[in-house]
Amino acid sequence: MSRTTDIALTAIAPTIWGSTYLVTTEFLPDGYPLTVAMLRALPAGLLLLVFLRRLPQGIWWARILLLGALNFTIFWWLLFVAAYALPGGVAATVGAIQPLIVVFLARAFLGRPIRPPSVIAAIAGMGGVALLILNASAALNPVGIIAGLAGAASMACGTVLTRRWQPPVSLLTFTAWQLTAGGLLLLPAALIFEPALPPLTGANIGGLLYMGLISSAFTYAFWFRGIARIEPAAVSVLGFLSPLTAVILGWLVLGQSLNTAQFLGVAIVLASVWLGQRPPRTAPRPARP
Repeated sequence: MSRTTDIALTAIAPTIWGSTYLVTTEFLPDGYPLTVAMLRALPAGLLLLVFLRRLPQGIWWARILLLGALNFTIFWWLLFVAAYALPGGVAATVGAIQPLIVVFLARAFLGRPIRPPSVIAAIAGMGGVALLILNASAALNPVGIIAGLAGAASMACGTVLTRRWQPPVSLLTFTAWQLTAGGLLLLPAALIFEPALPPLTGANIGGLLYMGLISSAFTYAFWFRGIARIEPAAVSVLGFLSPLTAVILGWLVLGQSLNTAQFLGVAIVLASVWLGQRPPRTAPRPARP
């Protein structure tokens, strides 16, 4: 497949992730973030494992536990901590530093050069996200800031290590392993820190099915595929599409208004995504004598 096709398929994941904000607020019970995160990962992972019937072998047990923790358990947990501690969209703005972290981690662990377009795209995207969702009354809670930065670093590490450790199995199996590991690590936290869920309505069940099957199993298969085929810095910049989708859905579905700064943020985010996907230039080969 062409690079353009690979980018388009990878972009499906963050675009759908942007809908989880709407699904969470409109269809899921309020106040159970760890339980919802666990139910988003574990049932989908187990269902895929039952279908695929393949478990990790040897060193892959340790690798999958680490990747599941970085990409799901730690990231989702700290994301919720930051979201509760930082109102006004600050959490998403802080988390938008992830592509910039990926640029430097890819240099350290993968030997990828630090390209100025990637750095510019990451910084510009952070500014675009801030314009999209930040408001003047946003509070800066130190705990939330630390959680947001740590969560971004966790996801960045997971992205780079996922590229470094290419599995000897299909991407769907790789996705199933990570979802199951992440969900299992979230399970004790959900049981310890949160009460039992109330009786679920049909809307709640539909929302959980969407979060598990569509927003997790389906999307992460495309995301991990993209990490295997595209430079990590280019993949991470696509993550800016998630808050962009959330804002657009809020406008279209919930009737939320968009101001001039947010329209400017839309333009900046799209420009940063475009810049971040520019392929590196290859040096011309010297002419043969």
